[in-house]
Amino acid sequence: MRFSQPKREEISLGISIAPLIDIVFLLLIFFMVTSHFEIMSGIDIGLPDISERGSDQLVDSMIVAIDKTGNCYLKREKVNLRDLYLRLKQGTEQKKINLILQADRDVKHGNVVRIMDLAKKAGVTSITISAQWDPEEVF
Repeated sequence: MRFSQPKREEISLGISIAPLIDIVFLLLIFFMVTSHFEIMSGIDIGLPDISERGSDQLVDSMIVAIDKTGNCYLKREKVNLRDLYLRLKQGTEQKKINLILQADRDVKHGNVVRIMDLAKKAGVTSITISAQWDPEEVF
């Protein structure tokens, strides 16, 4: 009498992708639920007044302009990089300096970065980059 032998299942050495997809979707749902998005409201808020200033040092603004050719102007006077550094250094010894950087739109990016690095080395606490906004060219 011959008995039939049970069929053997083939063992596959490949990885099934279905459990991987399940885990990816679970992680996606987890991060979507636990993430926090801070949405800025369009409401005008009147901030309260303070009685004292936060710093005892005065803040002075200096304007540095860079023209198309890369020439630097401090207070409308043409200066080289060495003189600019010395004047900024001298100004930061007396008070905090807010540097307002006005660069022509055609000036090379490297020149602007060089001036920003020079100001940081001189001790300037903040740098503001001036720009002109044209509402018609936004979109």
